[in-house]
Amino acid sequence: MRKLKLDELNRVSVEDFKKQEKLPVTVILDSVRSLHNVGSIFRTSDGFAVERIILCGITGQPPHREIEKTALGATQSIDWYYYEDITEAIKELKENGYKIVAIEQAENSTNLNTFKPSDKERYALIFGNEVNGVSDEAMKLIDACIEIPQFGTKHSFNIVVSAGIVLWDFFAKLNLNY
Repeated sequence: MRKLKLDELNRVSVEDFKKQEKLPVTVILDSVRSLHNVGSIFRTSDGFAVERIILCGITGQPPHREIEKTALGATQSIDWYYYEDITEAIKELKENGYKIVAIEQAENSTNLNTFKPSDKERYALIFGNEVNGVSDEAMKLIDACIEIPQFGTKHSFNIVVSAGIVLWDFFAKLNLNY
């Protein structure tokens, strides 16, 4: 087996990416502390062609060297917006027909493996702070809560790992009929 060379990967240009159909998902980062996590989520969001990222609260914003270190240019391809107050972002998304879904361990959450996204809906997925999770203000406004099942001794995944798992799951269920 031979690894593919970069020119064999058939990557689209940023201009073509901006025009292509997107996964009906907006990612919301709720006061994410680590700039490396922010950059990695940009890169993952590019990989699954999400609509956009909304940065809220203390979440760092491009351009920033520490974000670019892990984003590897994805801040140029993914549209992003900043809201100081996450409740304003959520209210605006709700007004535009988005289903607001927190990725959090909470009462009455739905396990990711049983959540069935609809191809007739648009989703805003909230990923929270590395220590405190999704803010209480945001939790009061959500339509649903998804929890990633875990089977080890730790009680949570890193936010970047969580974003990768959830975005892959949405992509697979909406595009690959999983």
